[in-house]
Amino acid sequence: MNIQWFPGHMAKTRRLLTENLNLVDVVVELLDARIPASSKNPEIDSIVKNKPRLIVLNKSDMADPEISKDWASWYKSKGMHVIFADSIKGKGMNQLKNQLKVMMKDKFERDKQKGRIFRPIRIMIVGIPNVGKSTFINNIAKRAVTQTGDKPGVTKGKQWIRLNPEIEMLDTPGILWPKFNDQNTALNLAFTGAINDDIYDVTEVAAQLAERLSKDYPGLLAERYKLEDENRKGYRLLELAGAKRGCILPGGEIDLRRIAVVMLDEFRGGKIGDITLERPIWTEVEQKHEENRP
Repeated sequence: MNIQWFPGHMAKTRRLLTENLNLVDVVVELLDARIPASSKNPEIDSIVKNKPRLIVLNKSDMADPEISKDWASWYKSKGMHVIFADSIKGKGMNQLKNQLKVMMKDKFERDKQKGRIFRPIRIMIVGIPNVGKSTFINNIAKRAVTQTGDKPGVTKGKQWIRLNPEIEMLDTPGILWPKFNDQNTALNLAFTGAINDDIYDVTEVAAQLAERLSKDYPGLLAERYKLEDENRKGYRLLELAGAKRGCILPGGEIDLRRIAVVMLDEFRGGKIGDITLERPIWTEVEQKHEENRP
């Protein structure tokens, strides 16, 4: 299976980011805590360049807490600010606001010495589709200021949002990249709903997810779908889960598409358990440095 997707508005969004970068003080890069590497647009680094950046790992409530600790250490080793957030419950929002003030403290001190009037911190939110940007922004603002939805691509254009007297946000649509060189990345994005379900074989993707979970989280998969022997290939796992859930067509055949939709929905909703599909990659030098860190 070869997943590709690059709607026209994605190219427009890339231009939008580049053109408006000079209007903001800090770029807030929103990633999915379950797939921090796959949910990162590799073009963002070249677009943002040296602009101050704050990494926010959203949906952290659905991620494996032990692996999240590894990611926290990895980002720290890179000298990057990272915050774990749950935009539905509001986790991490106060931490975000405080960190923004810390990052802008020196600049505002210099402005004050020059007699410049205080102005709000201006930030740009960037993130791939369906990473939870709209919900994240609404939670910080404590009001519905952006449209939300469970389908990728809800946000369509640029919006300036005054969150409070201290912070203004420039919201932008989610942005993917033109080509997935690594199909594991494409699958991770499909698993989490960053890519619209209409452009790939849902049953094939769910089978791939089931097989991945059987290797990395066999206990959670077995418990959720009452599987006695979960160490099987993807399609067989779907058949077993479908039988347990009553997804059966006339004649006794398992309705694979129905159980596929169920499994993907339950994974995306965190009902299978706290799961992270990616671990940080350490070089030997980085790992040794981290182990020796005070």
